[in-house]
Amino acid sequence: MARFKKIETLMVMKKTGVVPVFYHNDIEIAKNVLLACYKGGIRAFEFTNRGDFAQEVFAELVKYGGRDCPEMIIGIGSIVDAPTAAMYIQLGANFVVGPLFNPDVAKVCNRRLIPYSPGCGTVSEIGFAQEAGCDLCKIFPAGSVGGPAFVKSVLAPMPWSMIMVTGGVEPTRENLESWFKAGVTCVGMGSNLFPDSVLKNGEWEKITQLCRECISVKV
Repeated sequence: MARFKKIETLMVMKKTGVVPVFYHNDIEIAKNVLLACYKGGIRAFEFTNRGDFAQEVFAELVKYGGRDCPEMIIGIGSIVDAPTAAMYIQLGANFVVGPLFNPDVAKVCNRRLIPYSPGCGTVSEIGFAQEAGCDLCKIFPAGSVGGPAFVKSVLAPMPWSMIMVTGGVEPTRENLESWFKAGVTCVGMGSNLFPDSVLKNGEWEKITQLCRECISVKV
């Protein structure tokens, strides 16, 4: 298990700009996806807590990443309560992401100096999350609460904010440029990076190439 420092994790997420969001109950598919993203230049990867025994897949994925993708920072997503956050931190999560803001999760993560990116849909939620020590707040669902215009509006009075967006992010230059120009720190992207047909056919190189293209927009 590779344990990365909080500041290192945040800076990697900012530098790369794209954080894949992925879940699969087959560890071999998860390993192939992680490696494909790694080859494409990705250095922060969010595995989501969305299925039965997801923690078992995650534990194996973290061990694999430590051996075969040593620079990859692996975090856990879809976390809504503190006990689940604590479990995944113990299994090697280097950052925690959630669809909502839970102050109890913030306490658990702060105690271990683990970045916590809670889902926020209003300026007030972002403010409360920042008060609780959340450096990188996630706007979710970003496409539904105002898109890039909302991000720009938030940063006008709160320019110190670091913002991740998920929901409404697409792997196209036009879409990604709109988010980065608005001022996001990074974007989270799920199924658009991992089409079902690609996973079914094991076309891992397509994922690698798509990751490269997405990162090039940030650069």
